[in-house]
Amino acid sequence: MSRFVVIVLDSFGVGAMADVPQVRPRDCGSSTAGHIIAQLPDINLPTLEKLGLMNSLGYEIGHHKFSTEAVFGTANLAHHGADSFLGHQEIMGTTPKVPLIQPFNQKIDEVEANLCQQGYQVRRVGEVGTQILVVNESATVGDNLETDYGQVYNVSACLDLIDFKELAKIGHVVREVVQVSRVIAFGGEAVTFADLLGAIKTKNNEIAGVDAPESGVYNQGYQVVHLGYGINKSVQTPTLLDQKQVTVSFLGKVADIVQTDSERLFPGVDSTYLFDCLVKEIKQIKDGFIALNIQETDLAGHAEDVSRYADRLELSDRRIAEVLPLLTKGDILVVMADHGNDPTIGHSNHTRERVPLLIYSPGIRSKTIGERATLADVGATVADFFQVPSPQNGTSFLTELVD
Repeated sequence: MSRFVVIVLDSFGVGAMADVPQVRPRDCGSSTAGHIIAQLPDINLPTLEKLGLMNSLGYEIGHHKFSTEAVFGTANLAHHGADSFLGHQEIMGTTPKVPLIQPFNQKIDEVEANLCQQGYQVRRVGEVGTQILVVNESATVGDNLETDYGQVYNVSACLDLIDFKELAKIGHVVREVVQVSRVIAFGGEAVTFADLLGAIKTKNNEIAGVDAPESGVYNQGYQVVHLGYGINKSVQTPTLLDQKQVTVSFLGKVADIVQTDSERLFPGVDSTYLFDCLVKEIKQIKDGFIALNIQETDLAGHAEDVSRYADRLELSDRRIAEVLPLLTKGDILVVMADHGNDPTIGHSNHTRERVPLLIYSPGIRSKTIGERATLADVGATVADFFQVPSPQNGTSFLTELVD
C-alpha cells in the first residue's frame, strides 16, 4: 500500500450542472473557476493547470491552457443542493439522505419547546417570522446565512461563557427535532454575547441568524461540531479503513464534518497552517489516507470577493507544488472540490457546479476518467486502493489510472 491524498479546494467548481435550470435557476451560468480566471487573467495557477484545471473546465482562457500530461475528469453532485457537509459525506462514499428545507422560523416552536423541556433558559430575539433563539444568555440558534436557505441551522456561542461540550449538547437537542441537512454547533473565545447579537442579520424576510464571520467566532479558540441528517458512518470509506487499521488523517474542515476513529485530526481554517500540517503528515505517513479541506476559498466565495478567492487559489497552487515531490510511485493525489461558490454570480450562496478531479500519481500521465456521476467515486476509489470493502455508493476509477 501507499498514500492516497485528497485535497478539497472548498467550493472550486468548474461549471453549472445540467440540472441547474430545473432545480436551482439562480445558479444558471455559474462557473467559479472560469469566472475567477476570466476576471483576473493574470492569476498564477501553474500547478493546477499542469494537473488539468483547464481540461476540467473544458476551455482555455488567455494564457491559461490545457495540459497535455494531465490525468483529469469531473464529477457531478449526487446530493441535494450544493452543501459542504453533504458534499464531504458524498466524497466519502455515502448517498446522502434528502433533508427537508425549512427556514428556522418554521421549526422555532418545536426547537424552543425541546430546549425548555431539557432545562434551558430560552428567549426570542427579532421580529415575528425572522426570530432567533437565545439560550442561557450564551448561545443563539438560527439560520445559517452562508448556505442554501432552510438547509442548515447554526448554534453559535461565546466559549468564554459556555463550555464547548455543553454547546454540543444544545446542538444535539436542536438536532433531535429538526430534519434539515445539518445543525452546526460552534463558538469562539474572546467573543462577547453582544458581538453575537450585533451580528444578527435577516435575508429576504425569510431567514435570520448570526453572521458568523462578522461575530468574530472564527478569530480565536474556534471549535465546531457538525450534526448531519441521516448519516451512517459505518458505510463510509473512513470507517471501512478504520476497521482494517489503515491510517486516516483529516485536516481542516473535513476533520469537523467526517467521522473517523482516527486521532490524526487537524481542524482549522488558516490555509498556510493546514498545508504545513499536510506536508508533515505526508512525510510521517508511509501508508494511509489523508484528506485536507481548504475552507478559505469558500469563505471568499461567500464574501463575493474575487480577489481574495484568487489569492487563496494562488497560495494553494504554490503549496500543492511543494506536495508533488513528496509523493512516490504508487501514491495518488486527487485535487477536487465539493461544489461551487461563484463570487460573480450575484448571490453569496454555494452554486451547484461540477467539480474538477485533478489526479497526480508519479509515472501516470495523459489520461481522462471522464465525467463521473457522483463525488462518491472518489471514496470508492480510495476503498479500492486500500483493498477494503466498497462504501455505500460510488464506482472506483482506479483501474482507469493504469495502462
